[in-house]
Amino acid sequence: MFGPLEGWLTNLVDWFCRLFPPLTFFSVDINVYSLLSVFLVSLICGSVGSLVVGNRLSFFSDALAHCSFAGIALGLLVALIVGAAGAQFREWIFLIMVAFGVGVGLLIAYVQETSGLPSDTVIGVFFAGAIGLGAIFVKAVAGRQFFNLEAFLFGDPLWVRANDILWLILLLAVTWAFLQRNYNTLVFASFNQSLAVSRQLPVRLCHYLFIALLGLIVNLCLQIVGVMLVNALLIVPAATAANGARNMRQLFWGAIVLGLCAGWAGIWLSWEIRIPQGAQGAIQFGQGGIIVVLNVLLFVLSLKVGPWLKNRKLEMA
Repeated sequence: MFGPLEGWLTNLVDWFCRLFPPLTFFSVDINVYSLLSVFLVSLICGSVGSLVVGNRLSFFSDALAHCSFAGIALGLLVALIVGAAGAQFREWIFLIMVAFGVGVGLLIAYVQETSGLPSDTVIGVFFAGAIGLGAIFVKAVAGRQFFNLEAFLFGDPLWVRANDILWLILLLAVTWAFLQRNYNTLVFASFNQSLAVSRQLPVRLCHYLFIALLGLIVNLCLQIVGVMLVNALLIVPAATAANGARNMRQLFWGAIVLGLCAGWAGIWLSWEIRIPQGAQGAIQFGQGGIIVVLNVLLFVLSLKVGPWLKNRKLEMA
């Protein structure tokens, strides 16, 4: 889709890798792509993570991540029906998965608003329905191996290539453009929605746009961190930053920095930690899992360090 830009980025990464000795970390292009992808995902997920936590949408984002299973299965089925092949086949799956995820998110928000049912009840119903649809669609394409299911479920940045990086750059631009225009309204509504409405702020419109953006982020980032882990990168860095932040600005930037540090550290540890296993080679650990575990460890650490930081800031003030 990106044409010359994809070739330009590929050549740039190849040139960068040739600057380092062979078989070192930066001489391998997949490591460079992984670092770039985690950098972009950390910026995207960290910037919206504070709003997800502030608006109590943790379960909602988790449901969107799991509903993507039905979206990708539907994409497989449609691509088979229309007879798509090669790169076009992957584009069909990609577009249908994203459209399905955004549509499910908007539908959940609408039913929550109009039915009066508790949000967790509505989300649970859609969660069950999406998993059921996914099971139906997967059965229809059973026996056809089109993508790595393990990478989809658990995430693997090693699968990222130049085209994926360009999609993430585009997503980052859309995310930050939206936040620049609507961030204050969403923060105001998270503290007191009635007061925000009384100030004639477009609370309802911003909420639906944010839900659509969240569905877009979840489905586009699946190829980086996987359906089982994407919610962790949206929630855990923001929750960690909240333990030591005194305002939304500190929470916003803290979530980004923590996610980025854990992400890059996870990629490096995945490269460095190898358990020899004789003639069978060495055992390596998945990057996505290490990244999330590091984020959780930082959260546990913040439970002790966070209150001390807040008290220290108050004393200095």
